[in-house]
Formats: sequence, structure tokens, C-alpha cells
Amino acid sequence: MDALQRTTYDIGGLRYPQPFKIRRLGHFGFNVADLQGGIDFYSKLLGFRITDTRDLSKVPGREEMAKRLVDPRIVFMSHNSDHHAFLLAHKSLGAIFGDDAVAKDITVNQITWQVGTMDEVFAAADYFREKQVEIRRVGRDMPGSNWHTYIRDPDGHTVELYYGMEQIGWDGRSKPEAMYYRAFREQPELPQISEEQEVRDAVAKGIDINAGNTIQDRSSEEYVVAGVRLPRPFKVTNIGPMSLFVADVGASEAFYTQTMGFVRTEAVTWKGHRCVFLRNGGEHHSLSLFPRALRGELGLNPDTSVASMGIQVGSYRQLRDAVSFLKKNGVRQSDAIPSELYPGVDYAAHFLDPAGHCLMLYYYMERVGWDGQPRPAAERRKVGKEWPESLEPMSDTYADPAFMGPLG
Repeated sequence: MDALQRTTYDIGGLRYPQPFKIRRLGHFGFNVADLQGGIDFYSKLLGFRITDTRDLSKVPGREEMAKRLVDPRIVFMSHNSDHHAFLLAHKSLGAIFGDDAVAKDITVNQITWQVGTMDEVFAAADYFREKQVEIRRVGRDMPGSNWHTYIRDPDGHTVELYYGMEQIGWDGRSKPEAMYYRAFREQPELPQISEEQEVRDAVAKGIDINAGNTIQDRSSEEYVVAGVRLPRPFKVTNIGPMSLFVADVGASEAFYTQTMGFVRTEAVTWKGHRCVFLRNGGEHHSLSLFPRALRGELGLNPDTSVASMGIQVGSYRQLRDAVSFLKKNGVRQSDAIPSELYPGVDYAAHFLDPAGHCLMLYYYMERVGWDGQPRPAAERRKVGKEWPESLEPMSDTYADPAFMGPLG
């Protein structure tokens, strides 16, 4: 059967097997036992900026629930102009929300993928219902203003599709809480008014649209990074890939490719374990799936299903400087994950956050072209234990999307 005959959903005049097309990994979140320790690590050491903090004890209707929490805060953080690229919450909040209802090693509160339009978000909800995929909630989040559909994957991870993330500009100010009346706890009717009209309506209601939270990083700017003074010798420019331990790699691969529309870039067998690397766009992979049995062999944290979370910095020099900076500040480095399990990335360093999540810092990821074929393994850069001062560029170095906006 011809490929076009198999597709049934129209997205902007193009036919796809799903009624949505994922564009990128938008944000993710962790539930941790020491929330303040996590905040300090991700903000002071990695440079994520706190855009908003939602204290559930101060949210009408959430007061009683908040009394059961060790810490009632949800902290929204970003490395770019998105309202949030990263969320932190206490493990007690994750338990109440049911983030770990399927498996107690699930410490991600969400893995969130961006689609291009509002139509796609809510068409996805109907599609998931037809596929009998568990839907956690549908509507619109505040803060962040993103329209969403939340589901669970086969292992119980909360997966979100979203559209319309609030953008924070030069003044570093988020939307004021007085504008949260445009949140939706159920699937809304379409069409909805534009963001521009929302702002006009808020002004007409007498709302001070400049009363939102302001990003503040009071660290001294003691490092010069590519001509800019910054508090750290590097700048996070991208998040992902997310790597997960799953119960059945084949079942999870089928879910993410057949139901979610991911494309398999390649599969690697390492010490008898089949590991799969999936993508949405031109990146080598945005999601990798490892069997749970591999977690013990690698000696990684048994209390989380996260194998690693990618954190990209702006250059090879920044990567080297980031490694020195984090080691100097006492962050524990790990050599648990071998290079065979992050194909498409050459130089990378792994560090553990205070909760034991493994983070992969890197500067380069291989790009996949129009033919959909990754670079043959034999043609990839060979990485030794000793890192040189500088490198020859690959053909696709700096070919990924440019970081929009100033470094600081």
C-alpha cells in the first residue's frame, strides 16, 4: 500500500499517521526529596533561571492538599525564552498527583513534547481516547499558558503534548497571576481567542500586566563566555535527549513510533541489551530506551527510571569549562554510561544531580538529513580519555538550530 494511502490525518495540508507532529522536546521535570537542594543545583550551578514558583498552599482549592506535602512548591525554570524548560517539585507532590502511580522509580513529573498548533493538541486527545491510551488531563496550564494533553506511556511516565508556551522577553517578566483565569482544567472548545486578545482583555479588566515574577540571578559575572560576562563559564542552550529505562524496549518503541510518531534512528546492542534511539526532527535522537536490566549493570541509581538527561552547552570549549566548573564545585562525575549508549554525540561528560539523576553534558549532536540516515558508526569521531584543547569540526557541527537571544 502506498504511504499516502496509509495516512489519515491532515496537518496543515500534509497527511500523517497521527493527528499531530512532534517538533521538539519542550520541557521536563523531576520530583526530588530535597527540593531546595535541587533548586540550588539547577539554578546556581547549571544556570537555569527561575521564572515562577507556584506555592500550592496559596492556591484557592489546594490548601488542604498542600498540608499533606513536605514542600508545596512547584518551581518553573528555563534556559531560554520559554516560560519553562524544566520543573522541580517535591516527591510528595508527585505521589499525590500520581506521577509514580505505575512504578515507584518514576521520578519524572513530565516529559513534554511540543507540537505546532492548538488543533494538534486536542485532536491528539481524541486520538488517544480511540487508541485507549490513558489520558491524565487535558486543558491549559498556568503558569506557562501552554495548551496541553497529558497521557501515560507503557511504563507509566507522564507524557505531555503542548502548544503555545508563554515566552519571556528582555525584561525577564512572566505573566501575572491575575491572568491565570484563562487556565482550563478540561478540554476547551475551539477556536480560542489569540494570545494578543488575551492581553488586550486583561488590560481592559484593569490588570497590571507588568506585575508578574521577574527572573533574577544575582550571581557575579566573573566568567567571559564568547565575549559575554556570565556567572558560569558556559551557557545551557538546549535540553535532551531523555534516556529512560523501560520494562519492554520493544513495547515502548512501538508506542513511541506507532502511536506518538517518533522515528527510529538506530538500535544498538550493548552486552546483549538492545537499546533504541528515536527522534522527531533532524537531531540524531531526542529519546532513547534502555532495558531496565541494564540499570544494575551500569550501576546507576535504582530509584529512578531516568538513565540520563541531556544538557547541551554552546561549544566544545564551554563543555570543557563546564566540566572543570562542576568538578570544582563538588558535583559528582560519573563514567557509568559508555559512549556506545549515546551514539551521535561525541564528547560528553556525565554528572549526578543531588537526587541521583544522571545528566549528560555535551556540545554536539549529529544531524540526520533528508534521506533519514544517520552517519555510519565507522565515520564518527573517535573519542579518547584525554580531551584535546580544540577539535576539527564535523560536517554538521553548528548545524543544529541556533540559540535565539543573548547568552545572558
